[in-house]
Amino acid sequence: MKKDLHPKNYRLVVFQDLNNNYTYLTRSTVATEDTIKLDGVEYPLVKVHITGSSHPFYTGEERVLDIEGRVDKFKARAEAAAKAREARMAAAKKLKARVEKKAADKAAEETAESK
Repeated sequence: MKKDLHPKNYRLVVFQDLNNNYTYLTRSTVATEDTIKLDGVEYPLVKVHITGSSHPFYTGEERVLDIEGRVDKFKARAEAAAKAREARMAAAKKLKARVEKKAADKAAEETAESK
């Protein structure tokens, strides 16, 4: 086996679920600057968004995460993308017309100066 492959700085760390403030005290090497006092002892604190105490698979609870369905969200994004595309195309047409007008004006000036 390879020597010095695994870290040596295991220590007690508290993981806190941000959904229900449940805390787990376990050993870890994770680096963090936050701390928490638990049973009168100060431990490093790692905040996590979901754990076994709040995940629907482990709790058996079914939660509605959003009101809109996936299809509605997809249609809204597609509509917004189409509007943005049309706006970009209109802006590009305006810019092209402006550049062409500027080039035509410059060419007219040059022909007027050469006469």
